[in-house]
Amino acid sequence: MINSKICNMLGITYPIFQGGMAHISDGKLAAAVSEAGGLGIISAASGDVEYVKNQIDIASSLTKKPIGVNVMLMGNNVEEIAKMISQSKVSVVTTGAGNPEKYVPMWKEAAIKVIPVVPSCALAKLCERSGVDAIIAEGGESGGHVGDLTTMALIPQVCDAVSIPVIAAGGIADGRGAAAAFMLGAQGIQIGTRFLTATECSINQNYKNKVLKANDTATIVTGKRLGHPVRSIKTPFSRAYSKAEYTNIPDEELEAMAVGTLRAAVVDGDDKKGCFLAGQIAGMVNKEQNVKDIITEIFDEAEILLNGAKKWVK
Repeated sequence: MINSKICNMLGITYPIFQGGMAHISDGKLAAAVSEAGGLGIISAASGDVEYVKNQIDIASSLTKKPIGVNVMLMGNNVEEIAKMISQSKVSVVTTGAGNPEKYVPMWKEAAIKVIPVVPSCALAKLCERSGVDAIIAEGGESGGHVGDLTTMALIPQVCDAVSIPVIAAGGIADGRGAAAAFMLGAQGIQIGTRFLTATECSINQNYKNKVLKANDTATIVTGKRLGHPVRSIKTPFSRAYSKAEYTNIPDEELEAMAVGTLRAAVVDGDDKKGCFLAGQIAGMVNKEQNVKDIITEIFDEAEILLNGAKKWVK
């Protein structure tokens, strides 16, 4: 059994987080991950305060194990959501798009662990000084909003830059990726794309099929012109958006092109209008499984690889 500081800190069996994916990571999926021994995370970017509270209640009704919520710090209703979370039964808050310093005292007073997602050493160090409990360092191979650094380059540098535990994210889908993350210094992993094809994930089947049929070059990054690049599966929408970025279209119109496209993918499975967020490892995801089987398969393989690592040393 692979154990780490993260397991002891959070009271989980496996050092794995399920990514907080907007419109995807609901209470049902989060509960399944937590019940299987990882940390399930509900996305607060999917709706208003009442929606998020309802998803927390759903998760709490399905498992008594720790549950997390992901908060996008640039969200319109972040103040309300942050306060609601502090009054909930949530054990962990992960954050994106900035430094959660403003909310750390409130969450810590509520005995909630705070673990931000960062794309760089600079932000990791700022967050550590803010009093957070751990760091999720996410490489640009991941789906959704991405940074510039790859996971292979980012993880060891963040591990050297901070003294708190680091969770590796981006481009991890199996035991090989998990084992590599631990060798780079991480205390755990976060994955999103592989959970898209979990039986407990409620996205449209067409979304799952796109992931299952993906190959190594199936994804594209768009949005760099606007300063918030996003990785998704190549579709008529993503190709059109990428092409538009290199025209004279006003930024406001470019921004408007993406409105509602994630929902079109998640809910409707719309091949033409949908934005199907997925990481570069989508080409490695080729079967539907329940969450428990995904997690145990990853860590069974990682354990074999780590136990056999001494074969490289003579």
